[in-house]
Amino acid sequence: MVLKIDFYSGISIEKIMVKSNLENSLSKLWLTWLMVLRIFIGWHFLYEGMVKVLNPNWSAKAYLLDSKGWFASIFINMAGNSGLMKYVDFLNEWALVLIGSGLLLGCFTRLSCIGGIILLSMYTLSHPALLGIDYEMPFEGSYLLIDKNLVELAALGVLFVIPTARIIGIDRYLIKFLPQGFQKFII
Repeated sequence: MVLKIDFYSGISIEKIMVKSNLENSLSKLWLTWLMVLRIFIGWHFLYEGMVKVLNPNWSAKAYLLDSKGWFASIFINMAGNSGLMKYVDFLNEWALVLIGSGLLLGCFTRLSCIGGIILLSMYTLSHPALLGIDYEMPFEGSYLLIDKNLVELAALGVLFVIPTARIIGIDRYLIKFLPQGFQKFII
């Protein structure tokens, strides 16, 4: 290899190659941790959904009745309508399962991220982490504005922007078959 020095910056080609290798290894490291994050969030959603699906007595009614904050009346009214609660429970259970499965397998990952963001937004609107609000259902910790739902929501936003499943996941294969219009938002 010929070593040339740029007299303006003082950086040799050899140093540039070392930097390039470092960037490639960091990219692999980032990709690895983003994939781990996707799998962990997928597992969390899938587990929460399966616990609810397998428990015939589970209902979101108590959670909704405990709503506080600006949108509490909407969620409390939902809980008061038994016909609507059948749909709310079903949608909550199976949305968790489908979102979790999609993230875990890397299948329709961006759609799963959007679904997860919507679901976590609903949880946050129902139970905001505000000062002076006490909930009957216990939280694991003390929160001020940012709770675990918002942290997971932000992580899903990152996973939506950086679609790791196109590299490691079923989306890698789906991208070859789905029309271009679907690829942007679905995978």
